[in-house]
Amino acid sequence: MKNVTVTMEESVADWARMEAARRNTSVSRLIGEMLAEKMRHDDAYERAMREALEFRDWKFADGPYLTDDEMYDRSRHRGP
Repeated sequence: MKNVTVTMEESVADWARMEAARRNTSVSRLIGEMLAEKMRHDDAYERAMREALEFRDWKFADGPYLTDDEMYDRSRHRGP
């Protein structure tokens, strides 16, 4: 664990103290959990974006985006 100093507006600090008390935890742990959740969310989003971009069938695309014809041409996705 690493200790850090956080500066925030008084109203935010008041909310954090009340929220931590409601959750029966410390402000430090509350902020740490919130940041960890944000990190997991952002990582999941980045991973999904990479997977979506890798999924694209680049051999049929002429540019960086699919054209309307490419997007709605279901015949090229059908199996033999």
